[in-house]
Amino acid sequence: VRARRPAAAAAAAAAAAAAGGAGRGPPGSWGKWVRLNVGGTVFLTTRQTLCREQKSFLSRLCQGEELQSDRDETGAYLIDRDPAYFGPILNFLRHGKLVLDKDMAEEGVLEEAEFYNIGPLIRIIKDRLEEKDYTVAQVPPKHVYRVLQCQEEELTQMVSTMSDGWRFEQLVNIGSSYNYGNEDQAEFLCVVSKELCNSPNGLGSEPSRKAQLLQARGSRM
Repeated sequence: VRARRPAAAAAAAAAAAAAGGAGRGPPGSWGKWVRLNVGGTVFLTTRQTLCREQKSFLSRLCQGEELQSDRDETGAYLIDRDPAYFGPILNFLRHGKLVLDKDMAEEGVLEEAEFYNIGPLIRIIKDRLEEKDYTVAQVPPKHVYRVLQCQEEELTQMVSTMSDGWRFEQLVNIGSSYNYGNEDQAEFLCVVSKELCNSPNGLGSEPSRKAQLLQARGSRM
């Protein structure tokens, strides 16, 4: 019986140590796997993944630093952020690549990357946004042209309606004339143009009321 006492004492010590380790935090907070409740969506990942960027919020969180973060009933860390943008961030920590769905805005992921303080991801997204802006800037502007037929007395009114980006290009006297009251009136062709605004879908902006009036005049020819 005496020979078994050291073994029993060692088992008791191990059990006490395990109990002490379990008392350090809720389930899942100190093991290999970590649960994150981001905006109501639970993500399961490893402590190694979260600690890949040492200065990030997630690394500090899983290393037990003094951060104000509550836990839900399962022990998952509660983070009040958009879960839709958290997926790409977590995947970046897993494999180091930024992979986005076609409908996901890079600006939204950038906002979350800055919140979590993930430096390499912030630089990647900013570089992509700058490259996209540069590409758009290099696209030559497109113009739409209208040829309007007007009478001499209508020239002043037509010029006053040329706003919303419309620009006068050329005025051509077509040579015909007619009597209006006691005065002879000539007719003109007026060429106007407008630069189309670039938009994400490649279409110009919706024409304003004045622009529609100019287009209507051009369609009468």
